[in-house]
Amino acid sequence: MEISYSSNIINIKGNIKSIEDFEKIKNILDSLINNYKSITINIPDSIAMTSSVIGYLNKLVLKDDINLKLNVGNESLYELLDDLGVISRFNVRLTK
Repeated sequence: MEISYSSNIINIKGNIKSIEDFEKIKNILDSLINNYKSITINIPDSIAMTSSVIGYLNKLVLKDDINLKLNVGNESLYELLDDLGVISRFNVRLTK
């Protein structure tokens, strides 16, 4: 997985699958939430997302009052997030 960011936009390329991926995502988000209350995450090709990342995003929205926007490019990931009932909470859009 490769991750980059500019202002409040995070781009994640590759599959989100390990604890190291979670730690990278968390560290970047932690640095951004001090300055931004709205964060966009672009995930064009990951087919899944670890439960730790989903749990952390949930905490950001529910506890820290961060407005998330997730743009996902893979239908499997979109369906996973839909099955978990977080589509509206994370403002998930399926992009092609």
